[in-house]
Amino acid sequence: MKLKKNALPLIILFLFLLVGGFVFFSSFFDDAEQISLSPERIPVAKKEILFGIPMDPYKTSIYTVSRNESLSAILKKQHVELSRIAEIAEKSMPVFNVRKMSAGNSYTIFKSNTDTSKIAFLVYQPNQVDYIVYDLRDSLKVYAGKKTVDKRVEKVAGVINGSLYETLQEQHASPELAVQLAEIYGWAVNFYRLNAGDWFKIQYEQSYVNGQPIGVGKILSAVFSQNDKEFQAYYFQPDSSKAGEYYDDQGKSLRRSFLKAPLKYSRISSRYSLSRFHPVQMRWKAHFGTDFAAPQGTPIIATGSGVVIESAFSPFNGNYVKIKHNDTYTTQYLHMSRRATKKGQHVSQGQLIGYVGSTGLATGPHVCYRFWKNGKQVDALRQYFPPTEPIESKYLAAFNQHISKQMEILKKLNPDDILSLSPDVFAFYDLRDQRMKHLLPDYLLGINKTEAELPKDYL
Repeated sequence: MKLKKNALPLIILFLFLLVGGFVFFSSFFDDAEQISLSPERIPVAKKEILFGIPMDPYKTSIYTVSRNESLSAILKKQHVELSRIAEIAEKSMPVFNVRKMSAGNSYTIFKSNTDTSKIAFLVYQPNQVDYIVYDLRDSLKVYAGKKTVDKRVEKVAGVINGSLYETLQEQHASPELAVQLAEIYGWAVNFYRLNAGDWFKIQYEQSYVNGQPIGVGKILSAVFSQNDKEFQAYYFQPDSSKAGEYYDDQGKSLRRSFLKAPLKYSRISSRYSLSRFHPVQMRWKAHFGTDFAAPQGTPIIATGSGVVIESAFSPFNGNYVKIKHNDTYTTQYLHMSRRATKKGQHVSQGQLIGYVGSTGLATGPHVCYRFWKNGKQVDALRQYFPPTEPIESKYLAAFNQHISKQMEILKKLNPDDILSLSPDVFAFYDLRDQRMKHLLPDYLLGINKTEAELPKDYL
């Protein structure tokens, strides 16, 4: 009886400790579970993606297309069967012509981590932005993609002491800017006679992929001073339905009815002349055109808008195109390797019409550019063309507001300063300049040349 009396409090105490311990440890494990499941505490690994393909399941290898190497040869090295290669080439045609693979371009091969004997993807890059994906897994797929291009606004200024090309090179800027300036100012600035002390200021777009520079975009605004006279240029697009153009600070268009040359990169090898020794016929005769020498296959563009009235071949002219621009002007382009327009087609200024060649009576690759005014052949480089239409009055307020910001930026640039572009841009253009130099028009490479001092082939 005494044991029962003593046991009752012990039992009650035991039950109390049991329940309390259960509650205590339950709350501990709940907290532990909450902590372990808390999303803030779970590290989430960022998946790497290359060309839109998740990297985790694959091993990748990067190669360069060798000279005369084809897609077929590349796939044979990866032990792809010939029947499969034929299927790939056929499937590729609507997306990319495999015959246009070029030496020096890169391609990437993806193989599974679990089976490296088979190729899963092949990605070819025709340039630094575009890529072609060959999905070689169970069902064959071929599709195109683009890398993200970042555009940044860069600025450069300089005083010309050697040449326009050399000055841009000293500033580690692209020589392509020299070509753009020549196109923008066209007939306004005399690039034949640049003088020491002439200067420029430019604001332009620079394109980047993965943080690396890949080339320049359009010039946004510029000032070019020649013989103490300033020429301003501002890019302005009134609305999305109209193409942008370059205007001066008064809203007058810098574009003329005709471009100076039908090639972007060229030199004059023979001028318009009433008496020239013909290198093929070996006799003196009139030369009613201007010959622009350039590498075989260089694109030829229409110098003005109009309708193609002839696109044909003849023994003397070779492949040629003739364009009627209006009742006054007609132009003709001779000795093409091939034509890119048909009779009756309307073409716009700057549109591709053919490629440089040496067909017909020609000793080397060039285009003979001929110019008619009122039915008579004249020297194209000695013609005067008034500016095209100025900005419409309804856009003037927006234009003035736009250029006021550009003016403020250009005012802050000092041509005597070497601007601080990024080291990547320096390295990119130091390498690229050497490849560009031989393509630049000669007049962008020299200064202080009088007409008598200029070689006959100077532009």
